[in-house]
Amino acid sequence: MGVAVSDALGVTAQGLPTIERASLKDVIARIAEIAEEYGAGRILVGNPIGHSGRETEMSKRAAEFAEKLRGRVECPVELVDERLTTAQANRVLAETGASRGRSRRTVDRVAATLLLAGYLDRQANEAARASRTPTEP
Repeated sequence: MGVAVSDALGVTAQGLPTIERASLKDVIARIAEIAEEYGAGRILVGNPIGHSGRETEMSKRAAEFAEKLRGRVECPVELVDERLTTAQANRVLAETGASRGRSRRTVDRVAATLLLAGYLDRQANEAARASRTPTEP
């Protein structure tokens, strides 16, 4: 499972080592540890909704995972559309010359970083729009 964190200002995203897919209890415990270590203000969970925008079996599982995580951490847990992040991660890795035999861990880490970076960009754009004052005619 890919994991990324942002800086304190919420400007940049940095990938962390991936979490091995062990028991659900162990994965949630590790995420809770990371959240505490980095003082997370929010946890994003990738939501693999279908290309049509409809819920999939995997997105149902992501929602269940997020709900269990909410019971373990103090900060909000938010589902975020992750459509195309893996494809985008593979493109980024290909463009940087990473070998075709790259590991799933590397792809997951880059995908998590891209997911977080996209979220941070959207938040910054929304804040910028909200701070603009209407111009007088």
